[in-house]
Amino acid sequence: MNISLELPSDLENELSTEAARLKLPLTEYVLRILSLRPDLENPPKTGAELIQYWEKAGVINSRPDILNSQDHARKIRHQAETREQS
Repeated sequence: MNISLELPSDLENELSTEAARLKLPLTEYVLRILSLRPDLENPPKTGAELIQYWEKAGVINSRPDILNSQDHARKIRHQAETREQS
């Protein structure tokens, strides 16, 4: 199905910026937003539902470059604790 929409320029810019940040085509980003709409109306209520939501949204396993999440978290924490204060 094809739908043509006239969006206000500020909304178009916001959507385009977010899509670019995620390295997605604008059309795919808009489809993702629309597909998540039912989840926003009925948010996860348990831990298991939250995990299912994150899997569906592509958050879980979205960083295949991180082989050990605990080691990665320790590294980030160490970097934050030892950075220079400005």
